[in-house]
Amino acid sequence: MTDATARVRELNLYRQYFDLVAAGTKTIEVRVKYPHLADLAAGDTIRFRSKGTDETCDVKVKRVTEYSDFEALLDGEGAANVNPTATREQQLANIRAIYPPEKECLGALAIEIELLQLGL
Repeated sequence: MTDATARVRELNLYRQYFDLVAAGTKTIEVRVKYPHLADLAAGDTIRFRSKGTDETCDVKVKRVTEYSDFEALLDGEGAANVNPTATREQQLANIRAIYPPEKECLGALAIEIELLQLGL
């Protein structure tokens, strides 16, 4: 993907996950494969907004990988890359609290991200 075709997506994150992304310690973002994310690709930029605030941080998408469900995603990507502060079991429960079974059945996306240091 060229710079001319790269896009900026805006997505909300709960504070606990936003802080991990902003610190550069969360390198895999988990999302359901919603239609509006179907064309997300390496080279795109995601502007994460801490839910309910104006605070943002930008990341570059390095890779997008689709999994059948959240368990396969955590096994394939490594739970520590998704959330280095929680166990695999805690993460699975947390993700499923956000995305119920009818959403999970759409498929799970692992979005490998890299924090952009603006102004450098």
